[in-house]
Amino acid sequence: MQSISVPLLCRGHSRPVPDIHYSRITPDGFFLISACLDGKPMLRAGATGDWIGTFIGHKGAVWSASLNTPATQAITASADYTVKLWDSISGEELKTFTHTKVVKTAAFSSDDKRIVTGGLDKILKVFDLEKSEAPLCSFEGHSQPIKTAVWSPITTDLILSAAADSNLWIWDMRTGKKEREIELGEIGDCVFSIEFSDSILSTCAGSHIYFLNPETFDIKKEVIVPKTVRGVNSVSLHPDQKSFVIGGGDFYVHVFDFESSEELEVHKGHHGPVHSVSYSPDGHLYASGSEDGTVRLWPAVSKS
Repeated sequence: MQSISVPLLCRGHSRPVPDIHYSRITPDGFFLISACLDGKPMLRAGATGDWIGTFIGHKGAVWSASLNTPATQAITASADYTVKLWDSISGEELKTFTHTKVVKTAAFSSDDKRIVTGGLDKILKVFDLEKSEAPLCSFEGHSQPIKTAVWSPITTDLILSAAADSNLWIWDMRTGKKEREIELGEIGDCVFSIEFSDSILSTCAGSHIYFLNPETFDIKKEVIVPKTVRGVNSVSLHPDQKSFVIGGGDFYVHVFDFESSEELEVHKGHHGPVHSVSYSPDGHLYASGSEDGTVRLWPAVSKS
């Protein structure tokens, strides 16, 4: 059923929005950060979408943006061969981590002391934010450009990554090697998003959505969406695990019941593929970022 819900429209970007992330709830509320190919990532109030500030400094498209746990710092990954660390309160650039090729992803560790980056050089790099701007260590093995990488919220020893060579790779900081490779989707499918909640890892490949145990990485649930979605680009699970939202190539935002996998709502509004979706930490909203250069905030499904 197509929903008639009217989203909050967050304007300001001038090119596609490939990545959005909500912060956790802080004493000052929660926040939403968006990456954009115009090279100007933005910070907004999470509940209203009101613009707070723009991080100015990149000289190329920004592919990834995220906030640390207290939302006091942000990291952005760019086509200008750099990852930048920002003070998200003042907007000041704190550090620049130079790479040899386009960087597509960057993420904080669970203790906010390190970041992991990846991109077209096919190498995962780990940087210690309290030390020099040189890599602490690196992981090689992907045969294609890295699309996304995140740190396990359970331990700072494990990093998960996905590249155009498909599958989900798990790396161990203690050994410096790939610990495990999980096959997802069908042959040729790519993993585009990885999201952790307290008890579930959510990811997607092709038309397949997966929910995994974040400790054992065993698949707890698999959902196959209609081919008309034209591939799932991003999936986000409601904080109470009652529903999940996906964005794909059909320009729509789809909401599903978690237990039954029944499609609850389909939101029309974007004018291009939906690249990224993210539930707010209070579960009242979810955000979507699109090829059309907009971020939209949608009211979450109410379910008794």
